[in-house]
Amino acid sequence: MTIKDLKDKNLLLFECLSGSKAYGLDTPQSDTDIKGIYYMPKKMFFGLKYIPQISNDSNDEVYYEIGRFIELLIKNNPNIVEILASPEECILYKHPIMNKLNIDMILSKLCKDTFGGYALTQIRKATGLNKKILNPMPKRRKTVLDFCFVTVNYSSVKVKSWLTKNDVSQLNCGLAKIPNTKNLYALFHDAEKKFNYKGIANKEIANEVSISSIPAGEKEIAYLFFNQDSYSSYCKEHNEYWEWVEKRNEVRYTVNKSHGKDYDAKNMMHTIRLLRVALEIVRDGKLTVKRKNRDELLSIKRGEFEYHEVLKMAEDLMLQIEKETTKSKLQEKPDAKRIESLLVEMRAELYAN
Repeated sequence: MTIKDLKDKNLLLFECLSGSKAYGLDTPQSDTDIKGIYYMPKKMFFGLKYIPQISNDSNDEVYYEIGRFIELLIKNNPNIVEILASPEECILYKHPIMNKLNIDMILSKLCKDTFGGYALTQIRKATGLNKKILNPMPKRRKTVLDFCFVTVNYSSVKVKSWLTKNDVSQLNCGLAKIPNTKNLYALFHDAEKKFNYKGIANKEIANEVSISSIPAGEKEIAYLFFNQDSYSSYCKEHNEYWEWVEKRNEVRYTVNKSHGKDYDAKNMMHTIRLLRVALEIVRDGKLTVKRKNRDELLSIKRGEFEYHEVLKMAEDLMLQIEKETTKSKLQEKPDAKRIESLLVEMRAELYAN
């Protein structure tokens, strides 16, 4: 099924503007995000074709089947709770049956963790991007040789430097594993290429050092250590960095670079937004989707705060949320049985008609 099918077959129960336009944080460059709720045709729902969620290709239009929507409501999922609390001016369509649900039966102390937890993921995203922006990685990946060291007296030197200094080609070297040690090898050299040694690493893209067959009586010229753990961590970070480069939003990346603070300002803006919403929920028992502190939030998005300033702001808000939750009059969690019975009632009415 498609979103068009939902509308053509009158299966739509609710539709609203979401994202920046609902938050009152939209700018001329903002996309239009739409969220909605629908119910399945009777035969599909009672058969084997239940579809819990439908979205368009760009994922900026997302619609939830009423059962899935209510399941997430009970968990106080931030995105879902915000749909139910949509500002009137953002509601594009509302079926009368949706009046059976109201925000007061949904809000609970769970919001401390769901909204707060979601805010923490935004901090991690911003921190991760901060690290990537500040530490760009060359496209060409380092090799095993960059993580190999030769022992010299009571210290070690990089194998590349050692090879150059001693006029030794890594391709003419052979390694033999030293028993009862981890990643420590005896290093042999065959300048005349008689023994077909495999080299320290026989391929540039190798993930391991090469082990050679060493003839009896040959004398090692050094001992080599391969820092495999460090190499594995580096490869993982390199892959993640270049996957991010391929998938990143170039416009957003350019904006983050242009404000000169080297962090994802949009993620940090949403961090503060979510934490302020969480604080209002546990303190006042209300959820206001459209934010009154638009100027503050947009100034964060523009990068007018230092990174540590926004983190300090987030830490202070989290402390306030913890304090207010202890004295909050909100229910501990939504009454799942009551809300489920409403769902049954809504389905019965929808399919009866």
